[in-house]
Amino acid sequence: MSATPATRHLLRRRVDGVLLLDKPIGITSNTALMRIKRIYRAEKAGHTGTLDPLASGLLPICFGEATKFARFLLEATKGYRATIRFGMTTTTQDAEGDVIDVRAVTIDRAEIETVLPRFIGRIRQVPPAFSALKHQGRSHYEYARAGIDVPRAPREVLIDSLTLLEWSAPCAIVDVACSKGTYVRTLAADIGEALQCGAHLAALRRYAAGGFDIADAVDFERLEALATDDARDRLLLPVDTLLAALPRIVVDDAGAACLRHGRALPGPDVQADGLARVYDAAGRLLGVVRNDARTLVPVRMTAVAEPATED
Repeated sequence: MSATPATRHLLRRRVDGVLLLDKPIGITSNTALMRIKRIYRAEKAGHTGTLDPLASGLLPICFGEATKFARFLLEATKGYRATIRFGMTTTTQDAEGDVIDVRAVTIDRAEIETVLPRFIGRIRQVPPAFSALKHQGRSHYEYARAGIDVPRAPREVLIDSLTLLEWSAPCAIVDVACSKGTYVRTLAADIGEALQCGAHLAALRRYAAGGFDIADAVDFERLEALATDDARDRLLLPVDTLLAALPRIVVDDAGAACLRHGRALPGPDVQADGLARVYDAAGRLLGVVRNDARTLVPVRMTAVAEPATED
């Protein structure tokens, strides 16, 4: 019996690569992922770092073999453009929460620029009450919605840079480069407290993650306008673009077979120990290895060698 149009639409296919999505405001990262997965009819997909519904911008989507290496992008520095609204604090530290305090805004640009350097470098943040972090198996936001206060231990994060771009009272637009795990809405709230007028995050856009930039991202409108799988697949980046920051090592066919079977092998004379991306003699990605005292130890390997990008 032949498949109906509806049945054909549900057929999944193998897709490998990375899509740079420009996520719109108003949907969760998981909703965006599920929508992309349906558009591509992909068997396997995942995203590399959650954006709140309030936030828009760069959300890399990994398909197939790329999901094995998503953590390398999760750990990369992220770049954000944040709008901070001073004089008003909320339950969620962003514009989605209920207003809990209103204060006069008498600060000026110079005062903001004086305070911002306090938040550059390694700082400790108390995660917001409304977050997906777990406490005794339940998310913090579940407790917060029930009016239950639970312990929230401070966490260390790294703010690489924090620059004031625009100031038009009561709102400031700042550029933030930060490590994984940073809550930009908590950063906004803490800056507001440092200036003694309170603040919340009014808007957020992620423009960079690792080596990826929002200028290269595509939105749903463009994706859904493409009529064929081939046209959509041409928007995908190769799997090894996730590993571009790692040193490159090439092994011969015997070495490739050894690594694929999970065995270590003597490595080349590489300057520093640590993780590296490894390729076979044909230039296909084999996976990630740890170069330990000139011994290559498999860490995460592809199921099938992937074509490489040009370095």
